[in-house]
Amino acid sequence: MRGGRAGGPGRALSTVTGVAELNATDQVVVVGAGLAGAQCALKLRQGGWRGRITLVGEEPHAPYDRPPLSKDVLLGKADATTLDIDYPHLGIELLTGRRATGLTPGVLHTGAGDLPYDALVIATGATPRALPGAERAHLLHTLDDALALRALLRPGLRLVLVGAGWIGAEVSTAARAAGCEVTVVEAGPAPVPGALPAEVGSAMAAWYAEAGVDLRCGVGVAAVEAGAVLLADGSHLPADEVVVGVGARPATGWLAGSGVELDGTGAVLVDGRLRTGLPGVFAAGDCVSYPSARSGARLAVQHWDHALQSGEAAAAAVLGADAPPYDPVPYFWSEQFGRMVQYAGRHAEGDELLWRGGPQDASWTVLWLRDGVPSALLAVDRPRDLTQGRRLIERGTALDRARAADPSVPLKSAVAG
Repeated sequence: MRGGRAGGPGRALSTVTGVAELNATDQVVVVGAGLAGAQCALKLRQGGWRGRITLVGEEPHAPYDRPPLSKDVLLGKADATTLDIDYPHLGIELLTGRRATGLTPGVLHTGAGDLPYDALVIATGATPRALPGAERAHLLHTLDDALALRALLRPGLRLVLVGAGWIGAEVSTAARAAGCEVTVVEAGPAPVPGALPAEVGSAMAAWYAEAGVDLRCGVGVAAVEAGAVLLADGSHLPADEVVVGVGARPATGWLAGSGVELDGTGAVLVDGRLRTGLPGVFAAGDCVSYPSARSGARLAVQHWDHALQSGEAAAAAVLGADAPPYDPVPYFWSEQFGRMVQYAGRHAEGDELLWRGGPQDASWTVLWLRDGVPSALLAVDRPRDLTQGRRLIERGTALDRARAADPSVPLKSAVAG
């Protein structure tokens, strides 16, 4: 690895047993104080980095977990989700309230001044997509967003949610628990249209009705007005509050002109070791696009498990560890309408869809097969399917279709041959 400060040439960092030999003036800067950034800083120190570590975050809070924001925080079960990391004890300098504004060789530019680095890890995550013309609407991304929205939820409140994705379902769950009248508007034909085929998403539509949520699919939003949402079909929905959950994009606008290569979505292009094309610059978390040999494509994953694993993998890369290319089986979960929904792998168009049980059952699983080998699965209240299926995806194990389709047969017992 080679790094360098502004105004001077880069210098090689020697390694012994994979750990860089650094002195007290050498510095790793991790920009982005979410889970990926915090995990990277922690693993750098635990992995033997003896130089300075600076963790820079835009928010005023210490790093915290985001998944509970739409669950425990909205439900009033928690007021904070701070990660249990003792930064002073570890010798990690935590700088909060600092927004990254640019990058030049050896220097990270922030709104509160420049920070020189010998190695830099980009972990600025993703930011929610806003709805044009919906300035009155709420977005749910930060702890402050969740606390502000929670304060508004009350019995009888007319809440309109734009987007029937994972966030839309979780916010609907919390809002119904608070006694709100909830309507969800989805432009796609069924819930979660960007991630699941309509056949699978449609199986989730009944959950909304059971929870007393008015779900309207196949119609877009034309405008958000004072006290109402105007739909593309001309109808008006009364709305005291509006929440938008239509996906997120990588928070990488600050990298313009830096030389860090981005893909068409704005994700940072990295290699299998999470290295960018700039010397000494790595990236991890929601803002990354990495090559996956298992999937045969580049992946951009915006979920907790990826943030955790890629943060650790980026630390290993900075340390020069001899690790295999970063290519885990993607995984995420969602708690909605009293159900635990878990997904592992990555399916693609053309994969065979195989059901274990069906929407009429209390629990069910969908498998995606590629030449008989599972590429992904979605499990609803079937944690054993998730655990066993994830191992089968990881190992590339072919399944006997008839046995795999029988929900009474453990997936580990449905191996072909």
